[in-house]
Order: sequence, then structure tokens, then C-alpha cells
Amino acid sequence: AKEISDESFQAIDEERFRVLYSENASRPNTPVNIIVGALIIKELFDLSDDEMVENLMLDIHYQYALRTTSFEEQPLSDKTLSRFRRRCYEYERTHGVDLFHDCVKDLSEKIAKMMGINSRIKRMDSLMIEANIRNLSRIELLYSCVARAVKYHHGNHTGIDLSGLEHYTDPDDQNLVIYHSRNIDIDTRTAAIIKDADILLERCQDKYSHVKEHQLLLRCLEEQTAIDNGGRRLRIKGEESPKPTSLQNPTDPEATFSAKAGKKHIGYVANIVETVSNGGSVIVDYQYEQNIYSDSRFLGDHLDQLPPQEAPAFIVMDGAYSGQMHRDAAAEKNVKLINTSLKGTPVPDIYADFEISEDGEQILRCPAGHKPLHCKYISTSNQVKAYFPNEACSQCPHLEHCHPKLRKYSGLIVLSHSAIGCANQQRLITAEDFQHWRRVRNGVEAVLSILHNCYYVDEMPVRGKIPSKFF
Repeated sequence: AKEISDESFQAIDEERFRVLYSENASRPNTPVNIIVGALIIKELFDLSDDEMVENLMLDIHYQYALRTTSFEEQPLSDKTLSRFRRRCYEYERTHGVDLFHDCVKDLSEKIAKMMGINSRIKRMDSLMIEANIRNLSRIELLYSCVARAVKYHHGNHTGIDLSGLEHYTDPDDQNLVIYHSRNIDIDTRTAAIIKDADILLERCQDKYSHVKEHQLLLRCLEEQTAIDNGGRRLRIKGEESPKPTSLQNPTDPEATFSAKAGKKHIGYVANIVETVSNGGSVIVDYQYEQNIYSDSRFLGDHLDQLPPQEAPAFIVMDGAYSGQMHRDAAAEKNVKLINTSLKGTPVPDIYADFEISEDGEQILRCPAGHKPLHCKYISTSNQVKAYFPNEACSQCPHLEHCHPKLRKYSGLIVLSHSAIGCANQQRLITAEDFQHWRRVRNGVEAVLSILHNCYYVDEMPVRGKIPSKFF
């Protein structure tokens, strides 16, 4: 309690949350530092909202940690935490700014300083996070979307004619259509559901395009069906298969499909950035996106918001975080990227000894020190054609390694900035002292394991990108 009160509580910046509250004279809100502190303590002890509120009223440790011992009445109610979360959700959905992420990030950096952890060395990795939804077949997906739209009109008494569609409001109808009617061909059942969807949309006549249930139905039909000769049909798998961004389940429309390491995933992906030194390690940043987001994009986003470093810094990661443009961007900020593995086909080691201009459009020297006669930059492939004197190439000791294309007057070699960078990375990986960096990176795997096996991130009791990120 004393550590949280002295170190974490006073480090919570309330000012950034000002935008969530009215600037007009109104009833005072619960102090934000108490709310954020309560959320941190709630996670430390795996408490529910109600348990957190109850413990704050009855346990002096909680009151000491949140500095409420002098309060006549404790400031948390049964709705305080949920209303604060909702304010953060809606603000991010409207303005695209995650206020809570910035707060946690600042706290993490201060905790790292408190623990004496040097931020020069960082490691990162990503983990797939399953959405709290069922994996639906195509007939289940179509049925769910039609049923949700029908139930909306039935429950809200909109006056839309639902004759012939009443069975969708029956709680047992889905099992009857999907599982208990297997004597009927699945294509016939699917065609009947698609026909019902067209009937409902025709009766609504675009009057309910603002309703979420109708938007999901239209999205599902657009992605899963096609119109031929005036009629709607199911898209053929393989020929017109839906995209990874297609609707997977109407209960979580933002979840996407991805395959990684031979496994199929529906949901989201998180990227963890951890700073590490002899004093220990602390997660100092995180990012949460749909699972079609690549590791390379995560790295680019992290470098974009990273300030220039006064002392040389290092980021250690696996081969999925790659790209010459990232290496160049990191170098501008005095950061060196270290990949413990590389993807793709290996390039000849000799490429690392070529000198290339900073813009990547000129080869300056070959490994033997020869300057090219002239260079030609190919913008479409970001490659450079370098023409060296024929006599220099034909008598060069590196001839068998460079494999230039010998011509009558010149020797041609085609290189790119990324190929030279890849060769340098390959050489770095094979160095004797590189095992140290492998050990540094491997430590981040423990964080992913803990998130999966101790915090059960694949079983979060919330749905949607923003709520699950906050959770």
C-alpha cells in the first residue's frame, strides 16, 4: 500500500483526462487518480468492480494506497469504474486517442526509473488474442445476421411486416435450421436464409440503414454473396473467398481472421515492448490491433513515436520485424535494430561489403574497392544496376562470390539497399557474441506466456477492439 501511495498514485497525471468531463459548473467527479489507482489495484488482486468498491470501504490498506483515509465517505460507487471505462471507450471511438494507454505508458516508464532499469535495451514481440466469440460456419453467420435484424424489428415494434420470418424470433429456431434439418441439403437451407434476407431488406426499403443490425446484415450479404442474373447466390469458396477482414461473427464485428504458425486465429493481436537491464524488466509500451496487423507495422508505429535517443539504444526482436526502411528510421534516432532471425531467402554474404549511398540509389564501391563506371537506379524495384570495368571484375578475387554478369566492356551487378542491409544482419547473427542478444530476446516470451496462461487474455469477458484493449 505504501509503495503504491508514494510511487504510483502521485505519478498518475489527471490532466489528460480533463476532456472526459464537463468544463461547466457541475457536480464534482470522483478524482481520476483514485479511479486509475483503483483499476491498477483491481488487476493486481484479480478483483471484480464490486469487490474493489467493497474493499475500499472496509480495508484500511486500500484507503492508504489511494489516500482516502481522511474521506468521510469513500469516493467509489458500484458504477464509478464502469462509467469511467465507458467515457474512455467513447472518447477513443470519437477522437482516436487512447487516454488510458498514455497514462499506463507514463506509469511504466516511471516504474522503470524507480527500479533502476536502463531503457537503452528494449525487446518486443506480439501475441495473437482470440476474440470471445464462436467460429461460425457460413450458414450460421448468415442466419445470425438475419435473425438479429428480424429480432430488432420484433422487439422494437417498428411496424415492418414480418410474415414468413416469425420463426427467427423463436429461441430454438437456430438449432432447428442449422443442426436438426440435416436431411435437407445445406445449399438449400443457405439459399432460403439468403432469400429471407432479401425479403426483409425489400420490406424495409433503406429506412433502417442507420441501425447496427441492418448494417451487419448488409455487410454480411456483400461479403458472402454475389448477384447473378438478378438473383443472389452464395460466393464460391476459392473462387471468391471472403477476405480476412470479412465479418466473422456479428457479436464482435471488428474481429478479423489470420493464420500464424499453422494455426487459425479470429480476433486481435497485441505488441509488447519491454525494457530490460540487470535490474529487471518492465513493459513500457503496448499496442493492440486487429490480427491482420503485421509485426513490421508494429515496429514502424513504435519508431514513429520514439523520440531521438541521446545514447545509442537497441531494440531486439525476431525476424518478423524486418525492413530496410525501419532500419533507416531507427538509425536516424540513434537506435539499432537487432533481429535474432531473418525471414526469406539468404543473400550472399559478400553483399555486406558493398558501399551504397544513403538514398540507396548509387553503389559507391565494391568489396575490392572498385568504383562503378556508372549506376542506374530502378525505382519500381528499388534496385541499383552497377556497371564495373570488365577487367576489374574478371580478375577480382571475389568473382565467385559476387557473380557479376560479365559483358564485353563491363561487369553488371544488381543490388538494393535492403539486400545489403540483410547481408549485414546475417553477418551479425553469425557472430560469436550474438548469443547474448538471443538470450535477451527470449525473455519476452515469458511475458506472452504469462498473458495467455495467468491472465487468460483469450477468455476476456468483453467484445470489441476498444473494450478488450482496455481490459
